[in-house]
Amino acid sequence: MPVTHPTPREFPLKNMESDVLHIQDLHFSYPDGHAALHGVNLALRRGDKVALVGPNGAGKSTLMLHLNGILNGRGEVSIAGLPVSEKNLPAIRAAVGLVFQNPDDQLFSPTVFEDVAFGPLHMGFPEDEVRARVDSALAQVRMSAYHDRLSHHLSVGEKKRIAIATVLSMSPQLLVLDEPSAGLDPRARRTLINLLKELEITMLVSTHDLALAREIFPRLVIMDHGQIVADGPTAELLENDALLNAHGLERL
Repeated sequence: MPVTHPTPREFPLKNMESDVLHIQDLHFSYPDGHAALHGVNLALRRGDKVALVGPNGAGKSTLMLHLNGILNGRGEVSIAGLPVSEKNLPAIRAAVGLVFQNPDDQLFSPTVFEDVAFGPLHMGFPEDEVRARVDSALAQVRMSAYHDRLSHHLSVGEKKRIAIATVLSMSPQLLVLDEPSAGLDPRARRTLINLLKELEITMLVSTHDLALAREIFPRLVIMDHGQIVADGPTAELLENDALLNAHGLERL
């Protein structure tokens, strides 16, 4: 029997005119006292595709973990007008599709179908809708033929696409990916790039792959030392040698 939770259609998300993501003055420190975020402000409108770049330790992963309530700092974070808070977590986690760098962190069921069906089942959808959502998500990542495959037998590139399908099956409003091209060979990387180009969804992607950022994302956000130090057109920022050098990035 499916676990009964409210479905996304019942969640009080605001209309399409609101920011899909709104962050205001976000601060966060880890229990050891390390301050990881210092007054971050960021907004994404519906349809935005944004690359988040910066050196290791800049705060990118910490920021992303605030978007579905895994971490909770001081400041304001909202998804489609709904504050990220404990009482709203079921709605937030349906609306934010977070894909981790290592797909093995996300694929834990015996088959691809079961992995992709997990989210919709636990959102309370009936079996016929779960199957429709799985079919649609696998089609979006070009993996329709993998329904009955064993997840742990797939290549890294295939696993990454299935991991994306596991969140697409919940019809998120925001897709958040952490280093999606890491560990991929050139063919798998090109397949992923084409996939991300085609997906019609608001997207925030943390990456060290500046060539991928240039090709896919019109907007670039640079983080360093827990702050956003630049936010603007990707082509323009990637031509700014002084900016890139100051924040540990290399011009293409």
